[in-house]
Amino acid sequence: MVLLPWGLSRMTPPNAPETTLGGLAPLGGERDTASSFPLALESLQALHSQGFRAYFVGGCVRDRLLGIVPHDFDIATNARPADLLALFPDALEVGASFGVVIRRKKSAEVQIATFRREGGYADGRRPDAVDFVDEPREDAARRDFTINALFEDPVSGEVLDFFQGREDLAARCLRAVGDPHRRFQEDHLRMLRAVRFAARFGLNLDAATAAAIRENAPQIVRISAERIRDEISRILVEGAAARGFALLDELGLLDQILPEVKAMQGVEQPPQYHPEGDVWTHTMLMLEMLRQPPSLTQALGVLFHDIGKPGTQTITDRIRFNGHVEEGVRIARAIMNRLRYSGEETTQVCALVENHMKFMHLRDMRQSTRLRFLRMPLFDEHLELHRVDCLSSHRKLDNYDYAREELANLSAETLRPPPLLRGEDLMALGLKPGPQFRVILTNLEDEQLEGRLVDKEEALHWVRKHFSV
Repeated sequence: MVLLPWGLSRMTPPNAPETTLGGLAPLGGERDTASSFPLALESLQALHSQGFRAYFVGGCVRDRLLGIVPHDFDIATNARPADLLALFPDALEVGASFGVVIRRKKSAEVQIATFRREGGYADGRRPDAVDFVDEPREDAARRDFTINALFEDPVSGEVLDFFQGREDLAARCLRAVGDPHRRFQEDHLRMLRAVRFAARFGLNLDAATAAAIRENAPQIVRISAERIRDEISRILVEGAAARGFALLDELGLLDQILPEVKAMQGVEQPPQYHPEGDVWTHTMLMLEMLRQPPSLTQALGVLFHDIGKPGTQTITDRIRFNGHVEEGVRIARAIMNRLRYSGEETTQVCALVENHMKFMHLRDMRQSTRLRFLRMPLFDEHLELHRVDCLSSHRKLDNYDYAREELANLSAETLRPPPLLRGEDLMALGLKPGPQFRVILTNLEDEQLEGRLVDKEEALHWVRKHFSV
């Protein structure tokens, strides 16, 4: 393992893309390590100066031991909440019953929490009771995985490892702290976190931990849609999405949270177009081939692009999927709504699904249709989806190359020319505002994009000729 010096780099951690997930802060954007580390170190030294025990804990220690520059900094201490608020009057008390405060300075943020042990978890999410304790070992015992139960003093370099977390890191093993069944019954979301950590860091699941996830997998549906969404999102953008989804499937979680994706397995495709295999295999290959890091909507678009195929497969002269695009848009929208993604994210993902087959017709499109296609919002995501769609199947990039050449040769004004007429021009002709305006202006732009109309006078003449004025 590569041991990095604390706080000496502005590097962004590998596999921490600068993207905003539904309901989440950017993984690598607004808060950067260089600004957070000084605040974290200052906070820890202030606690030490008052005689308290305090350590960096969890992910920042894990990441450093893996040779990854930490992104977030958490501190655990025996100082009680009242002590923390007295010592840090600028702190925000965000979890009074849990003894958690947050310090913020500009873009930097540090979470400071009192050592604690936790009672039962009746709702499978939050502890029913919390007791503050003085020893870090008791605090470590309530954490999820051994690799996240590490404490370190960045000044002395002392690492407290009560559950062999460093050994597990060296062995590339993900293991629950203590009894894995108890850990997953306490907080069901830990099952998805296990998949995310195993995929992102290339870890193998400890046998007992994996068995406990399989047994408890049906409980994941008790977790809120938003929390499930956030873990799915992270799996998709942290750099090992295909392995993450293979693990979700292997552990019995995929059928619980995304049965529509599970349904792609075993859905055979015509071998002359898809020699790689069924819809699931094709989709997983695409996730592997995406340029990293992908945006969230890019990854979701790939995951859902063929999700309409299981319900539309027919076998006549060959295997066909008539209407799979329309069915895919319907299913994708239903999933996005179910998981509470934003309207903007839903619109883009559905657009990716809806348009992914149009590249094959690109050369045959009318010029106006082709230009409108090439100027779609976030067209780079459509282009990337098409690239990996081709590479994971027939490997022919003719239409991809053609689209790139077209974009390289087209000016912004050609793609989106200034309108020849606006609504006020139509009213000046005596037309009344209403739905007809959109029809007129759309048809007028078609004529402009086709090169048949070039100035305002021609446009006015065209309107007088084709509409009652």
